[in-house]
Amino acid sequence: MSYRLGVDVGGTFTDLLLISEETGETFTAKVPSTPEDSSIGVLNGVARICDESGVDPAKIKRVMHGTTVATNAVLQGKGAKVGLVTTRGYEQTLQVARSFCPGGLGGWVTFIKNPLLAPLEYTIGADERIGATGDIVRELDEEQLRRDLEKLKASGAIEALTICFINAYINAEHEKKAAAIAREVFSGMPISVSSEVVPEMQEYERTETTVMNSYVRPEMQRYIDNLQAALNKRMGDDLLLSLLRSDGGLASARSAADSPVNMLMSGPAGGVTGAIYFCSRSGFDDILTFDMGGTSTDVALIQNSKARVRRETFVGDVKVRAPSVDVRTVGAGGGSVAFVPELTGALRVGPESAGAVPGPAAYMKGGEKPTVCDANVVLGYLPSDVQLGGKMEISKEAAETAVQTIADALGIGLLEAAEGIIKVVNESMFGALRLVSVEQGYDPRDFSLVCFGGAGPLHANAMGILTDSWPVIIPPGPGVLCAYGDATTTVQNEATRTYIRMAGDTTTEQLLDDLRELHERAAESLIEDGIAKEDFEVVYQADVRYAGQAFELTLDFTADELKSKGIAAVTDQFDTEHDQLFSFKLGDGHEILMIRAVVKAKATDVAHREVGSAGAALADCVIHESRFHYEGNWYGSPLYDRTKLHEGIVVPGPAIVMEMDSTTVILPGHEAKVDRIGNLLINPSK
Repeated sequence: MSYRLGVDVGGTFTDLLLISEETGETFTAKVPSTPEDSSIGVLNGVARICDESGVDPAKIKRVMHGTTVATNAVLQGKGAKVGLVTTRGYEQTLQVARSFCPGGLGGWVTFIKNPLLAPLEYTIGADERIGATGDIVRELDEEQLRRDLEKLKASGAIEALTICFINAYINAEHEKKAAAIAREVFSGMPISVSSEVVPEMQEYERTETTVMNSYVRPEMQRYIDNLQAALNKRMGDDLLLSLLRSDGGLASARSAADSPVNMLMSGPAGGVTGAIYFCSRSGFDDILTFDMGGTSTDVALIQNSKARVRRETFVGDVKVRAPSVDVRTVGAGGGSVAFVPELTGALRVGPESAGAVPGPAAYMKGGEKPTVCDANVVLGYLPSDVQLGGKMEISKEAAETAVQTIADALGIGLLEAAEGIIKVVNESMFGALRLVSVEQGYDPRDFSLVCFGGAGPLHANAMGILTDSWPVIIPPGPGVLCAYGDATTTVQNEATRTYIRMAGDTTTEQLLDDLRELHERAAESLIEDGIAKEDFEVVYQADVRYAGQAFELTLDFTADELKSKGIAAVTDQFDTEHDQLFSFKLGDGHEILMIRAVVKAKATDVAHREVGSAGAALADCVIHESRFHYEGNWYGSPLYDRTKLHEGIVVPGPAIVMEMDSTTVILPGHEAKVDRIGNLLINPSK
């Protein structure tokens, strides 16, 4: 019997999910993350989950891993020292950027620009020039470039090198020559070439993206090499290690090490993928995802079981041209601190967080500030009379002491203050959900709301009331759902080409030929990883705008759709989406800016377990009789053991459902039904 392991590394905990590929049986574990070396936490988790499940590590054949290594390197400024080779006269590209200062009208007064990822002192201006049409205007001076590179090497200043020439996206000849020289001079050093990393127009974005790839590449390479070696030692040399991409697909360890810029949003993508996995199997294809952790909440919109993907990724104040799941984040989580500013006297919650250390006051780890978690304890949503998951003691007294400071500042009662904290943070998170729904032209009432993360199920029912999105779905193992996503997605790669043609001047045959060429390029990486061509699935994309617009929309289509409908398969879809977003369409003047092929390996079937319709009666699932406070009243609320619930059983509110990794609150006037997959479906009572 073979197993696959999903691993998600977070800032506080590393989550693991072990799945039998034959029976669908699952095992979960949480271990503390090890920021100094994330691979240590992963290996600790592997040891724990194998010990607790009794599974021989040698039976684990695939490890699928979501990681924040690349993200943390950027946020903490711990990336490599990067050298840049660019066209002479364009050395200042990163410095000039887009001449934009964040922060509103007076942003230029307070904005402090971070140091360049590739400093000017490590930048070489090569004597060469490619024209806008791809013609060679001036040949590359190879001897001068070699001398400049030798001088840079002698300084010993850099750990990675980037090559990015003007207009190289349309003709990469000079970049290839420069890369060959650089590999001779800097033997063994990671070298990123823009025509390989992101062959797209717009000079600044292409340079920044390629430099970012170099910036995180050595750190990512070390991490992958160390982890691969340790896992092979424990599980065998036939183990396949894959890492989650920002767009929700998987990349092989080799591909991830070469193009780590595609891993910057690996963490949030796992939760979205996991939500799609469970909801699609229950027949819910249009969903809003709500991932509430300790510090922040991530939300996304899923339509037809497909996540919306944007072509740019933001990490801190750095924007790179890499695809990522369109996740919006708000600084509201279980550890968000509540406070009352002296100036306004109005209750505020977040974005400051108590974090893992010292944490909420209720956890008794030294925290004293009132948090959302403490308010949940005071109100009884997070029971203090039963230990969470049997492993964590919660102090209601400490929580009440912390929340009382808010009550005193506002001149109200303790319970009123606690309810105020919950309502403020819920409204903040509702605002994030509006960003991905209402402000994108979608009505949240047309979607189901999927809540997960350690704190998501606590607020799920309340968020359903705010959005009027029903049912509210709590998938199995909501606290480790990102690991589910890691374990159930597939390997993919893409190839892109700048097109810049009017749709009316483009024939179907010409577009198909160009897309097939991209298909072959994207498939090369999967073939190198040993994936057979017959196991490929391909989707084509085009970035389209009306001529003269400053932005574009990315559209998906297949070769069959293009053959049957012609170019209209692209333009009609663009008109529909444009009308959805902006309430108008022009019907002509379509300009195709980019085309790409996304090649995926067909999903390997994993048996999924169903909870069955036979089991204990509802009364037999009660752990303890408790109570919680809601809208000014106390309600008796039985605590139920989720592991005993089965298909068809209905849990009437008020109630609380408990499990190892999370706690679900069912409010008065609502009920939760268990479906065959094990999802809790919360709806208003009939």
